Amino acid sequence: MIFADLEVKINTKNKNEILLLKRAPKDNFDKTVLVIGVVHGDEPDGEYLITRYLSERSETKNRLLFIPCLNPDGKSAGARTNANGVDLNRNFPSKNWEKTEKNEYFGGDAPASEDETRFLIYILEKYKPDLVITLHEPYAIVNYDGPAKDIAQKISQITGFKTEESIGYPTPGSFGSYCGIEKDLPTITLELPEHVENSKAKDALWEKTKGVFEFIANGF
Repeated sequence: MIFADLEVKINTKNKNEILLLKRAPKDNFDKTVLVIGVVHGDEPDGEYLITRYLSERSETKNRLLFIPCLNPDGKSAGARTNANGVDLNRNFPSKNWEKTEKNEYFGGDAPASEDETRFLIYILEKYKPDLVITLHEPYAIVNYDGPAKDIAQKISQITGFKTEESIGYPTPGSFGSYCGIEKDLPTITLELPEHVENSKAKDALWEKTKGVFEFIANGF
């Protein structure tokens, strides 16, 4: 069971659902935090952590928004890209977007060409979060864009993952470029360790990261 309210949902090209879920106080909330899982379909652990957090009731002073799986078509295929072969983390309408060759990093034929990208842009514009966290794999670091250094350092203390301002390679059209740098919105890319498919590893990952959810609920 998931203890959260369904805010919005859309269907993908392959008729899978993308959900926006909400957990918030009954009365007034302080800040809004958006957490996004499975931008890349072959990086599934973000959805696992979000679902695990929402499977238990807990108090929050902030309004928490979750997209457990932004790329269900890619997840179903075990692929980085979506059903159109587009890397969603290269498809945002940032100034550094560029049309690239059609490989697993293909940014699309145009910026924001994909339904998944446009959905996320809509959520940003409608809910105006104070912080956005995307959950990726497999580098086990806390990457940040925009005015998020202090937040990154806090998450680093919680997880034990080192903080990195740069992921180490060019990312034209990335969400961090669009949301963090150009919109000046604190944006964290929480890179989880490499995916391991067994219950013991999942429990260990949860124990390492569950403090992040408590932080965004009541500490941020």
